[in-house]
Amino acid sequence: MDTANSKDVAPTKVKFKSFSESIQSKISAWSDNGYMILENFFEPATCDAINDEIDQLVKNNTLSFNSSHKLMFAHKKSALISSVAQEKRLLDILDFLLDKETVLFQTINFIKGSEQRAHSDSIHMTTYPLGYLVAAWLALEDTTNENGALFYYPGSHKLPYLLNPDFNEGETILTLGKKTYQDYEDMIEQQIKNNAFPKVEFHAKKGDLFIWHANLLHGGSPIMNKKSTRKSMVMHYFAKDVIKYHEITERPSLLES
Repeated sequence: MDTANSKDVAPTKVKFKSFSESIQSKISAWSDNGYMILENFFEPATCDAINDEIDQLVKNNTLSFNSSHKLMFAHKKSALISSVAQEKRLLDILDFLLDKETVLFQTINFIKGSEQRAHSDSIHMTTYPLGYLVAAWLALEDTTNENGALFYYPGSHKLPYLLNPDFNEGETILTLGKKTYQDYEDMIEQQIKNNAFPKVEFHAKKGDLFIWHANLLHGGSPIMNKKSTRKSMVMHYFAKDVIKYHEITERPSLLES
């Protein structure tokens, strides 16, 4: 459904009728918006359990923060987190959006907001054909303008995918080019200005889920209260039967069988 008009195509699928009217409406708007918000998708108690699990995994050194202050692949260390990230209600929606079976690739847990500049996930987790990645962000506590809310640009997923040949000067079949990731971010900022996309902050409630298209531009707002937390979990999923790789380094993305 990456290239199809979901408003026209989705209702023709048998599976469409299995979703609630609210989710049907969000699916129908997917092609126009590039995202959907599912309020109260997970119970607050589930979010609390995940937070407790993360605290314990860090405390016993099972998980540690990387250089970007992220906790990677917690689902490989926690049966609880693995089950939440692969809950059937969620996978059914993701499978329908991509019109393929989806497979969980990674989870990223945050204690604080990322403050990451606008980007498309496809520069990090790329597929061939393009578009067979989908992401979901779970609010593990409320987000506000104080603790660095997730921001996004509705409709920006319709832009051409910005990949190495588009910004990485000097790239050839044998070399990766001279540009850096910051050059990529600068070009994304220019695209946003050129197209006058509106910037929207997602002030989520604990348990809300934000699902977005592989090419939707998004990032993390500045943290105004440096003492605040913004606990959340990002989950990335690939379509099962497509080629997966990391565009910047051109390394393959391998899934455990």
